[in-house]
Amino acid sequence: MREEKLYREYRLKSYLNMNHYITINGKQGQTHPHTWEFIITIIVSGTEFVEFRTFESLIEGYLDQYQNQILNTMKPFDLVVPTIENVTDHFNEELRSLLREHGGELVSVEGSETPTRSYIVSHRNEPEFLEQIEKKQTEQISGVVRYVVDQIMDDEDEEF
Repeated sequence: MREEKLYREYRLKSYLNMNHYITINGKQGQTHPHTWEFIITIIVSGTEFVEFRTFESLIEGYLDQYQNQILNTMKPFDLVVPTIENVTDHFNEELRSLLREHGGELVSVEGSETPTRSYIVSHRNEPEFLEQIEKKQTEQISGVVRYVVDQIMDDEDEEF
């Protein structure tokens, strides 16, 4: 019999109005705005229902600090050029830790500053990602087994 694994995948879009400038060959370009779009994909193993709002609140809370800001004045972009690649890489690392603390595993972050170009960081094929999913699934199965055993023990205690 084939072992079935259930995963629930959540995809959330966020929009940030942020400004930045790029320095090329020591020359600072003009500060200009973008409406940046970020698409965050999260996976949860097992059958447990998770409200969208759970992850939405975490992501919004994190991203709000960047709303209507000039990225070049904020860490780490005061030292790192705030290209779409660098911004998405940074958000990926920060969101991965945050979501993991709350039961989600970050699958990917897609960032774009124009409708025609996107930069995507994906964890789908990383050994660490697969290990985290397996770990969460094992924890869930262990929890179900403990619950069933506790119920059986409670039923036996009531009989005596």
